[in-house]
Amino acid sequence: MSVNKVILIGNVGSDPAIRYVDSRPVAELSLATSERARTTAAGVSIPERTEWHRLVMWDNNATTAEKYIRKGSKLYVEGKLRTRTWEDRNTIKHTVTEIYVDNLEILSRPTGG
Repeated sequence: MSVNKVILIGNVGSDPAIRYVDSRPVAELSLATSERARTTAAGVSIPERTEWHRLVMWDNNATTAEKYIRKGSKLYVEGKLRTRTWEDRNTIKHTVTEIYVDNLEILSRPTGG
């Protein structure tokens, strides 16, 4: 048995990019998760650390993203990791790991103008 499940709570880094593949909507966006700065019991200072994640949403989730998610939104997402590799026109190989979102909840929306 194996499990490929990711759960993240974080803040959206940019408005979703929406495109269509065979009339199916796809949203791509970045999500930041952060670990707070802290000081260990030994007095060692550990700075805040932010990780950026690439989210891919299809169909209903993509439609929701297009309508309601903006830079600064706080999201809860569940999904699975997918890694893909491609070669650019200079024959340089690129690899990216993305989270394909199965479930999402908008925890808060950005405030202000």
